[in-house]
Amino acid sequence: GRHSMLPRHVQRLGRDWITHWNGSQILALNSPVSSCMRWAGYYPPWASFPLPTSADFSANWRFPPFFGPWRQFQNSNWYLDNYTQSCCFHLPNPSMKSEGEEPLTKKRRLSGQDDTSAPEQEKNLSNQKEVSCLSVAQNEEKHGSKKGTIKRHWEYFCQQNKTMKIAKNKGSDQSSTGSEATFDFTVMSYNILSQNLLEDNSHLYKHCRQRLLFWTYRFPNILQEIKELDADVLCLQEVQEDHYRADIKSSLESLGYHCEYKMRTGRKPDGCAICFKTSKFSLISSNPVEFFRRDIPLLDRDNVGLVLLLRPRFHCKANAAICIANTHLLYNPRRGDIKLTQLAMLLAEIASVAPQKDGSFCPIIICGDFNSVPGSPLYRFIKEGKLNYEGLAIGKVSGQEQFPRGQRILSIPIWPKKLGISQNCVYEIKQQEKEENTGEKLETAKPDNTQEIVIASEKLSSKLRHHFKLSSVYSHYFPETGVPEVTTCHSRSAVTVDYIFYSAANDDAAAQPGAEDSFCGGLKLLGRLALLTEKDLWTVNGLPNENNSSDHLPLLAQFRLIER
Repeated sequence: GRHSMLPRHVQRLGRDWITHWNGSQILALNSPVSSCMRWAGYYPPWASFPLPTSADFSANWRFPPFFGPWRQFQNSNWYLDNYTQSCCFHLPNPSMKSEGEEPLTKKRRLSGQDDTSAPEQEKNLSNQKEVSCLSVAQNEEKHGSKKGTIKRHWEYFCQQNKTMKIAKNKGSDQSSTGSEATFDFTVMSYNILSQNLLEDNSHLYKHCRQRLLFWTYRFPNILQEIKELDADVLCLQEVQEDHYRADIKSSLESLGYHCEYKMRTGRKPDGCAICFKTSKFSLISSNPVEFFRRDIPLLDRDNVGLVLLLRPRFHCKANAAICIANTHLLYNPRRGDIKLTQLAMLLAEIASVAPQKDGSFCPIIICGDFNSVPGSPLYRFIKEGKLNYEGLAIGKVSGQEQFPRGQRILSIPIWPKKLGISQNCVYEIKQQEKEENTGEKLETAKPDNTQEIVIASEKLSSKLRHHFKLSSVYSHYFPETGVPEVTTCHSRSAVTVDYIFYSAANDDAAAQPGAEDSFCGGLKLLGRLALLTEKDLWTVNGLPNENNSSDHLPLLAQFRLIER
């Protein structure tokens, strides 16, 4: 009969399976892994567990020479490409953590337990799987057998760029026209999916074939995408530290990039990287931002940001600069208070890096995975530069959940004063200096208004502001149909959480209404690589898939730096 307790009966596999099955149609214990080993409900009279039916498999399978105890069987894997949709159970993969509210590594940290290293036997097995998987990936690339590719097209906003591909136009229009000097460059934002996070959250990738999830398969695909898109600036999230040191940094340097990296704090093994082509930019300063603060209970998460100040090459103005910021905000949909505070810390760092000598800001680009959807309060705060959060529930800040569970109202103020960041999202010291200078001018002009200004500032205590006038590269909906664009797609959801925000010039036709030019010149959006719908992505089995090896799509835009 059917047994409900799988492990107890599979343990008997080594001693009970003594009869061959249909002669040549014998299963082989194999590697690499298939994450969805599916068994049909066929029960021979001598078997106490289900066996695959002969219709599910091709012939010429070998009978495994040895079936050891349960642990060894669990660490082994059945490689079955042509599995059936009818199934009784799935064999687990020990390299993946169990499904749950939080990754196991986070649970260990919160409970104060130390992580324990995997047994040497499991490490060796994992290495064998990855080597095997790499050979499969290389073989497929050699024979051009990859299929299921979705083509993404360029959308142009500049008339002269509509007649030619942006990739061919890069660097060809750096000359001065009239009173304007132009400098064209491209920026990519890409969450490449940390291998560690993939394995901690394996329930998000049940739709994927197992071999597609190994880093040795994924990295060549990711690198190929970067080569083909050929951006001048890369803003990467979920860059795992050991892979960065071993593979990513050297590969990108060979392509002409200089790399800056900031790993997450605590025990988190991934972080953010900004890489730029040395033929287009030189580095003025690199400024990492840690959102964890030991003395502030609110800021107990390990997310980080990175802010670079770059100087364009081949430009007529010697002091021209562009500020590039990259971040990956907290995921937790119920902690909008932490998300807003992390964002304020990033904006404060940008405000300290981007000012020019004349007091204006240089052009700014902010990339990243913000774990917030379009139209959410956090998104509107970035775009509009202000947010009145009085009475706002913390679970509604990011808009990730339709029926948010976090109903606690945001406190006023959200973060404590000792953080040193004002409600205007600047460091308090700079804010005080600015207020002192402004106060002197006001005192000279209108000495009787001082008390009114103080009272007004007290009334604005529940209002956040920032000084940047930002537009989004993407519009988040397809204008013809109103269908949402998607930047990430896995077993649980398909939404937009990745963005490229930029300070738009006055004559930028792609800028959203209200995006004024308060900067030294500004940026003009020339084009962008179109996003896809959820339906488009599921035609290639979602993300990751054969050709796209992250659960996020890369965002790509071309800008023109304009100075007057």
